[in-house]
Amino acid sequence: MSNRIARLFRHLTSGVYVIGVADGERRNAFTASSVMQVSFAPLLVALGISPEHQSYELLRSGAVFAISVLRADQQKLAEHFGTKSGRAVDKLATTRWRTGVTGAPLLVDALAHFECRVVDDIAAGDHRVVIGRVVDGALAGAGGKPLIYAQTGNLDMSEDLYPGTFS
Repeated sequence: MSNRIARLFRHLTSGVYVIGVADGERRNAFTASSVMQVSFAPLLVALGISPEHQSYELLRSGAVFAISVLRADQQKLAEHFGTKSGRAVDKLATTRWRTGVTGAPLLVDALAHFECRVVDDIAAGDHRVVIGRVVDGALAGAGGKPLIYAQTGNLDMSEDLYPGTFS
């Protein structure tokens, strides 16, 4: 792919979310920007996740997830959940959260949240696209604007948000 096309990806914006997953008492959460609504009837959302991550194991076995929409002033939360492995640290231990109706963890101070049950799981290159039916949701905080991924820089601390070229 050309540099010209690669630069266009900087304009493909998305929000920043913390995805909570659970299988019984086992819980984890991770930062995601590949989240979108895919249907009105039924109300479905999709998210992208690496099958290498511990969260995918819990997502697959528990079949539930919660989307916490981060506010523009919550980049530190995005970094916390996006730069640590759930295998190495309990990322929820230092964060205010509650268990939702599905059993998945929700961030108390998020802008809004959606709770979902998995209805499909599709291979997509080096990731999986997981589709969930929304079973509950609410505005969760005092309002504000959502955090936009293009405004955060890259959470892995690399110099560029996207590579200059794609193969």
